[in-house]
Amino acid sequence: MKIIATIFLISCFLSAFGQSENLNFQTNSFAVSLNNEGNITSVRDKLNGTEYIVGNQSSPILSIYLNGKIETPSSARLNGEIIVLKYTQNNVEARLAVAEKEEYLTFELAEISSVDKVELVIWGPYHTKIKETVGESVGVVRNKEFAIGIQALNVKTLGGYPDNESDIEPAYDIFSTDNLIDVDESVKILYRGQTAKHTDFGSVLQAYCRNRSQERIISNWGHTHYVAPDYEDGGVVGSKIALFGCPAEKALDVIGLIERTEGLPHPLIDGEWAKKSRKSTASYLIIGFGEENLDQAIELTKKAGLEYLYHGGPFETWGHFKLNERTFPDNWGSMKRCVQRADKAGIKLGVHTLSNFITTNDPYVTPVPDKRLANVGQSVLTKAISSTDDEIFIESPVFFNQMENNSLHSVVIGNEIIRYREVSMEKPWRLTGCVRGAFDTKTTPHEKGAKIEKLMDHGYKVFLSNAELSEEIAETIARFFNETGLKQVSFDGLEGVWSTGMGQYARSLFTKTWYDHLSEDLKGNVINDASNPSHFNWHMNTRYNWGEPWYAGFRESQTMYRLMNQDFYRRNLLPSMLGWFSMNSQTSVEDTEWLLARAAGFDAGFAFNVSFDAVEKNGQSEAIFDAIKTWETARMADAFSPDQKKRLEDINKEFHLERTGAKTWNLYPLNVEQFVFERKIRQPGEPLHSIFECNNPYQEQPLVFSVVLLPKPNAPGANVAKIALEINKTQQLEILVEMEPYQIVELNTKGELNLLDRNRNIIQEINYAFDLPTLKNGTNVIIVDAEFGEEGASNLKFEIRTEGPAELVSVSKLK
Repeated sequence: MKIIATIFLISCFLSAFGQSENLNFQTNSFAVSLNNEGNITSVRDKLNGTEYIVGNQSSPILSIYLNGKIETPSSARLNGEIIVLKYTQNNVEARLAVAEKEEYLTFELAEISSVDKVELVIWGPYHTKIKETVGESVGVVRNKEFAIGIQALNVKTLGGYPDNESDIEPAYDIFSTDNLIDVDESVKILYRGQTAKHTDFGSVLQAYCRNRSQERIISNWGHTHYVAPDYEDGGVVGSKIALFGCPAEKALDVIGLIERTEGLPHPLIDGEWAKKSRKSTASYLIIGFGEENLDQAIELTKKAGLEYLYHGGPFETWGHFKLNERTFPDNWGSMKRCVQRADKAGIKLGVHTLSNFITTNDPYVTPVPDKRLANVGQSVLTKAISSTDDEIFIESPVFFNQMENNSLHSVVIGNEIIRYREVSMEKPWRLTGCVRGAFDTKTTPHEKGAKIEKLMDHGYKVFLSNAELSEEIAETIARFFNETGLKQVSFDGLEGVWSTGMGQYARSLFTKTWYDHLSEDLKGNVINDASNPSHFNWHMNTRYNWGEPWYAGFRESQTMYRLMNQDFYRRNLLPSMLGWFSMNSQTSVEDTEWLLARAAGFDAGFAFNVSFDAVEKNGQSEAIFDAIKTWETARMADAFSPDQKKRLEDINKEFHLERTGAKTWNLYPLNVEQFVFERKIRQPGEPLHSIFECNNPYQEQPLVFSVVLLPKPNAPGANVAKIALEINKTQQLEILVEMEPYQIVELNTKGELNLLDRNRNIIQEINYAFDLPTLKNGTNVIIVDAEFGEEGASNLKFEIRTEGPAELVSVSKLK
């Protein structure tokens, strides 16, 4: 027995001696353990002991990529505050500096052998069991109790996974259900990035850094062959991340702490962190103002109760950002004076940019093209050409015969830009149908062997910039803001910087360069958004504001897209915005209140795009601007309760809001019933009326309706001379009116009966002798008849609105 016991003790000792202890790190809220092979084996909530790491999945703290393969560490040991990782397959050693902070951990690649050979380092993927809320852009996953996050701590460390060499994050078609990822039977998630990503078992957190010290040929932005030039940023050494775990409700606060402590961008609005400021969702008016009409634009902004006035397209050129000479005759000086005048009126001005888009009339293009215009690749001339030759012989067609994302078909030789029609199908390779001296550059002869570059362009008929020129353009935008004092900007078209061959890295570099060159005062006062997000730019951008108004009315233009965006904002801890909405001469108060109810429900701002002409023509302009002021004042005061907000989110419900005091409002639910009375041709003596049912879910109330005369498709419209209504077979009204196509007859809540033009201006106040009909609670039977003119074909579209009891909205109301 003694021999057996001794053998057992020796065995246990040898077993223990052969195993290294885990590497353990912790903060106030969570603990992380690595095994001796460099895999994270535990991510634990210290407060309740819950384990969140997925045990049957490998979660390497850092992997490397070289020789065409990913290698995970084979061993890990702790040497003071350094984790030493070995990669035996490629004989590489990496040293990670680790720091334990109160709320988070940091890991930095301090040193790595074979540094020139390692093409990539990959942080993770770290596999967690959390699947409830996955913030793909911010890099945070949450359930009701706990949040786990990864944060890239410098601009070269990219959120996500290196799926492609262009570093363009996976793009998912928002209108395709094929790209909706099933989480469970009830939840579907769209991705914008993959710093955090859903998996079958929960989620992953991941980031990476690329060695860019050598030129590469990559597939990029519609081109199978694209030169990604070398870029010096220190390579993979210095790549750094933070990991944190905390109670779910503290996630945003922890990110704010990381920003401040680790030197990440931390934009403020009036001294408050932008991500927590109510002003981050401030709605704004878009109108084409200038020095002459600025006062009129300011007046409209104030009528709408808004603080921000925005110009959607003030520039004559992009690149150097020369302002339109007619409206800003003193260029940036004119804009500065506009800003100063607006400031005195309590209004902040902003402008829209297209980031690194360069118009063909900009000095970067003409008369001498800048050497830093982005190019797809280059070849050389195999024959000398004169200043008039329209065929150009080249050594290789590789970069020139890619026609996707090739709108301008332009090359540059020396100081001459040349446009070509196509590339020959066989040797000798040549560009044919050439137009010399394009964009007012100078035509010159070129020698055999001269370099020819295929310029990169965009479908907006603009050129783009390489990395160096992108930096200069970003600095120019910052200088423009510093010199004028503008307070709002959108980096639309930010995908343009993919022209650098650096994908999402270039997006972050562009906005960071702008931010770094802003004056300290503006860093605390400028609202900025962008056309597409990245993990690093989450810190930079105040918000995002997607949704275009050009395709239909308020209710139809990209409605589902706008709603899906709200889910994106919420799961990524971002302020909510609804996008752009465009008011025209026929926009109604009812449609405007539909928008405003959604804004209140999602607590989301919006851009209200108008023109002076549309405002002047629209007969309801005053009421529209008053409605915006009423709703937005209540929303920005956080007056709506959670229950009210939930109901206001429903796009199928209508509401009306009235101000009753300094901090109180009445919210009225509305029921809207619509039906169409069609002109009929029947045998003599047969009734032509139609019978409709209208539901009133509220108390009995006077009839309120509008009816528009609409021509039938592909037919001239018929006029109407009389409209007759019978309500519940007891109440009758007969409206005698000469009504032309697209005109409107409206009986409003004041009992006023008016004929309106299509722009809702009153043409005629209609006198009537009948008593105002009422609608009872429940189903009402409405019989409609009308007398149409002899020629043409039209229908009458009716809309009947009933109003529910008032509900208090109050700033002092308990939320």
